[in-house]
Amino acid sequence: MTDRTAPRHSLLDDAQGLVVGTLLVALSVQLLQGAGLVTGQIAGLSLVAAYASGWPFGAVFFALNLPFYILALRRMGRAFALKSFAAVALLSVFTETMPSLLRVETAHPALAALLAGITAGAGLLALFRHGASLGGVGILALWLQDSRGIRAGWVQLGFDAAVFALAFAVIAPMTVLWSLIGAAILNLIIATNHRRDRYIAR
Repeated sequence: MTDRTAPRHSLLDDAQGLVVGTLLVALSVQLLQGAGLVTGQIAGLSLVAAYASGWPFGAVFFALNLPFYILALRRMGRAFALKSFAAVALLSVFTETMPSLLRVETAHPALAALLAGITAGAGLLALFRHGASLGGVGILALWLQDSRGIRAGWVQLGFDAAVFALAFAVIAPMTVLWSLIGAAILNLIIATNHRRDRYIAR
């Protein structure tokens, strides 16, 4: 249960949380693309679509998230929806501009999966704790956790299974297995750290 007496984040707190969180996830995407890996959630679906079509990841990611804002507005409130929209927009911009500043051209898939899972997990935690998500399944997962008590990490893990099933049609099976390890690390971080009884700031 959320402590109503807990201190609220300031606007500056939220702004830095969104920037830091999306930068960490953008770095995760760079690591994944450098090793040809995928991940779960809408980001994973966007990577699969980008690999299959050649379309830019940022544009695909932004487009796939649009329908989920209806749920965010109706179930999570305007503030959450606006913060999530800002986070998705920031990630789309960062993933398109970061390759001109940082290139990850060679990485062993095991290390890339490990580091991508850790950086994405830390980034998502930062966003969740500032009342935002990266849209898509994150919005659905947070709503189910707040309204039904179902851990967000487990909801996302179920969606990941469907994404990885699609990935087998696009990339090599061993690459999918390395990707699955990275996604498992990410979801473990979320499931064990994103808890209302441990983090009370609002």
